[in-house]
Amino acid sequence: MNIRKALIDDAKAISELIVPLTAKHICPTCDASVHSLLLHSMSVGKIEHYLSTNHFYVVAVNLNDEVVGVAGVRDYAHLYHLFVDDNHQGKGLSRKLWEAVKEESLRNGNSGRFTVNSALNSENVYLRLGFRRTEGVRNREGMMDIPMVLEAACQQDI
Repeated sequence: MNIRKALIDDAKAISELIVPLTAKHICPTCDASVHSLLLHSMSVGKIEHYLSTNHFYVVAVNLNDEVVGVAGVRDYAHLYHLFVDDNHQGKGLSRKLWEAVKEESLRNGNSGRFTVNSALNSENVYLRLGFRRTEGVRNREGMMDIPMVLEAACQQDI
């Protein structure tokens, strides 16, 4: 498994990975009224936009050069996407992807504070990465999430 910086040419593969995972794992926890909006936010065009603006992404590619995982941060401070193909979960890939975008963020001026809006069924993943809740479950017009924060500067030698 190789983790590398995502390129604009990876947008299609990233979208093809995260749209079905979102439909399967995240949409069922949100109101049906936001499903199309959520899935559209992960379209090829949107991913191309993220990759060409204030987002930094890495991808995990297998031996066949297929994208099987992705992590993206906005403004080197907000974990925007973290997805791993179902067949590759439970092997530490989420942590490796997170560490890659975290390290790049720290190199680019982040002082050690990161945020994420966790899907309801992803909270345990983020807790294992060191995030903690900042408030309870939110319902923002049908979009359900859990706001979380990680103070990496306080995570020294853990």
